[in-house]
Amino acid sequence: MSPFRPDLVDCWMFRVGRTARGVARPEILLLRRSAGRILPGLWQCVSGSLEPDERIAAGALRELAEETGFGATDIEAFYDLDLVNQFHEPSMDGVVTAAVFAVWLRPDSEPKLSHEHDDARWMPVEDARREVIWPGYRTAIERIRDDLSDPERAPWFELTMAGDRHPR
Repeated sequence: MSPFRPDLVDCWMFRVGRTARGVARPEILLLRRSAGRILPGLWQCVSGSLEPDERIAAGALRELAEETGFGATDIEAFYDLDLVNQFHEPSMDGVVTAAVFAVWLRPDSEPKLSHEHDDARWMPVEDARREVIWPGYRTAIERIRDDLSDPERAPWFELTMAGDRHPR
């Protein structure tokens, strides 16, 4: 079997906040694309291209660090969402693929944005789901809500920081 290499990696960020009554509430971090870039004003996750010979999961963590400043000390867990999005990109006249990951960040984590984004917003899951435009983005948020927020399901998606399946 020959492995398929995606064009891009996406990395969704979430943390678990608490309501006034102490109930756990996942929040999604959305980033707004800066003016002067393709799709300015779009709310999204971290997204970027892989470097030559870079492991796919490593590319997701590198892009996360480059675009938000988040590193290993900010991350509670790293997940493969078992999702590969495909979309037509008119500027390339082709179909682009993105392997999709997620990181569970510590509750006090705040991004340090790169030039690629001009704003960031923590949002409750359902608000973030309504804010994003692309169907693949909504699917990724649903996977965080439905799979990663479930303590019995989440371990099946967890990766080590090296990008290997997490030992169960």
